[in-house]
Amino acid sequence: MTAQTGGELLVECLVEQGVKRVFCVPGESYLAVLDGLHGSAVQTVVARQEGGAAMMAEADGKLTGRPGVCFVTRGPGATNASAGVHVAQQDSTPMILFVGQISRGWTGRDAFQEVDYRLMFGGMAKLVEQIEDPARIPEIINRAWHVAMSGRPGPVILVLPEDMLREQVNVNPARRVEVSEPSPSAAQMEWFKTLLSQSAKPFVIVGGSRWNPETVRALRVMAEKWMLPVGCSFRRQHLFDHNHFCYAGDVGLGINPELRQRIEESDLLILLGGRLSENPAQGFDLIKIPNPDKMLIHIHPGAEELGRIYAPNLAINATPGGFLSRALEIDAPEILSWTRETEIAHESYLAWSETPPEAPGDATMGAVITHLRDVLRQDAILTNGAGNYAGWLHRFYRFHRYGTQVAPTSGSMGYGLPAAIAAKLRYPDREVICLAGDGCLQMTIQEMGTAAQEGANVIVIVSDNGMYGTIRMHQEREYPGRVSGTWLQNPSFAPLAEAYGFHGEIVTDDLEFPAAFERSRSAGRPALIHVVTSSSAIAPGKSLSE
Repeated sequence: MTAQTGGELLVECLVEQGVKRVFCVPGESYLAVLDGLHGSAVQTVVARQEGGAAMMAEADGKLTGRPGVCFVTRGPGATNASAGVHVAQQDSTPMILFVGQISRGWTGRDAFQEVDYRLMFGGMAKLVEQIEDPARIPEIINRAWHVAMSGRPGPVILVLPEDMLREQVNVNPARRVEVSEPSPSAAQMEWFKTLLSQSAKPFVIVGGSRWNPETVRALRVMAEKWMLPVGCSFRRQHLFDHNHFCYAGDVGLGINPELRQRIEESDLLILLGGRLSENPAQGFDLIKIPNPDKMLIHIHPGAEELGRIYAPNLAINATPGGFLSRALEIDAPEILSWTRETEIAHESYLAWSETPPEAPGDATMGAVITHLRDVLRQDAILTNGAGNYAGWLHRFYRFHRYGTQVAPTSGSMGYGLPAAIAAKLRYPDREVICLAGDGCLQMTIQEMGTAAQEGANVIVIVSDNGMYGTIRMHQEREYPGRVSGTWLQNPSFAPLAEAYGFHGEIVTDDLEFPAAFERSRSAGRPALIHVVTSSSAIAPGKSLSE
């Protein structure tokens, strides 16, 4: 061992944990870390605003299952980054946010940009820890990675006093962290088999995190073995192939009415991996709380989530992989009474998702999504933020593979572009498409500079209806004709994107989109397609006046 600064040691610890890149906005409070990153094996991606950097880190964690890493400076840097921390918390994503801090001797004086981060992030993060001694950096990094990935994953905040990072220290990094995979007991699996065998109308809803390609394949095998209808929770659609005969649809916003009825009429509901929060639970109205009016099996990696909202008949503390490995050992009966119901559920999904209804305007999101469905490879990654435009994606696009949908269950605006950048950097050989509304995109539009600087050749498709469409929809329903605070005066997005180094396109008619998309694919640089949509086309099958 040789003496090194706390900043240099911290970077060595990141390398030991397998961190390939960090997302940041630089600040003087962690200059020693920036110096440690200089010439290291870790790529430093410089964002334009801390919220964008944090969302990039969250998306990276969502794609890999290991913590995405973000560095921000104290005070305003941390408050800006909180938007991404909230996404990580609601979406159960492992993430580490490192925050620079004032020197230790100045604490409590309301020094320049001083914030108590335990108070600020205490209700949002799984752990908030300030590293007072550089010799403890390996210990606390080890703990942070365990906490971020274990149980229900989530964000961890590590606070770095500026003077601590400059101190010399002689310690080694901690070894790479791998977390436990809780599995069900034999008795629980026997009870699971009994409940499933006694059912006449079972239904499975999958969601949450701690999935990987292997567990998604195991889910498909279990569904086939038992002929189980499977629905995917809100913005977790990549967990099951939409063309599979067991797929029943998206249990989220704008749910297929027949799918909702099917779930309500089921006699056994199996929640695997997710929490069945507000959106998939249709405003907490899909099943009764706390005692559902049906048998309920809840499998979740976080023991604290079991029984938190719903009282299950069988609660299993297990990861999706831990549960499915045991479930595949169970033999299914030769005759299953619900086989035809599963077939009908898939037929209903296909009918619901095949052809978008006519919409006002010459350029429509229905035509955009169906074209993407026809031409994209199955490994293409689609990202989005929040807004009614996403309803067309959720309903009419068909996901086939794990890791192809990166979207915020928290409903955070501005998420799509930072997430697309992180995805493209993680998987440079795959197409990455960001879908955004005009209001959504402008929350993080400056990150087009990050995409251009890093060579992240994403394609951004912005649906421009000149307003905050989701809010306007609610406004017209609650206060019809009284428009207030929802109109937007927008730039011409294509020339603005070109100023950042993007290829730009403007589409005003459905017939123009295919050629514009192909030019964007072959541009050799990031691209943006500005789709000018009607303000009346508020949701699939509904106009604003309706």
